[in-house]
Amino acid sequence: MSREIVAIAADHGGYEMKELLKADLDGLGFDVLDLGTNNADSVDYPDFGHAIGEAIANSQARYGVAICGSGIGISIAANRHANVRAALCHDGLTAKLSRQHNNANVLALGARIIGIETARDAVSAFFTTDFEGGRHERRVDKIELT
Repeated sequence: MSREIVAIAADHGGYEMKELLKADLDGLGFDVLDLGTNNADSVDYPDFGHAIGEAIANSQARYGVAICGSGIGISIAANRHANVRAALCHDGLTAKLSRQHNNANVLALGARIIGIETARDAVSAFFTTDFEGGRHERRVDKIELT
């Protein structure tokens, strides 16, 4: 049986965190599609936000983790793509709520804002929480691109 794919991407500010979180994702039972960057040399976050957005939009991955220094820029770039709901989360609770209420499919993290243990907590919460549906379904439907 094949495992579900999670795409992960980061700019130079999130490179180290990306490398550490790949093992956590594997431990949660996912295959990881690493979209870069592949070192700490300076790069442009939109390139990696777009890469993760395209991977979701083109069904290469169902979920994603996007990391830059603040998490803001990479989440904005990812959200420019159809069917992407990237949520910038700062802890396990915001990650859980992004799944429960917003059906987020990309977890965005700020490597210069939160530490690795908080990021690990957010990853765990994000990937172990289901969308509640119900009253939240119509709200999520209102944000989908047509």
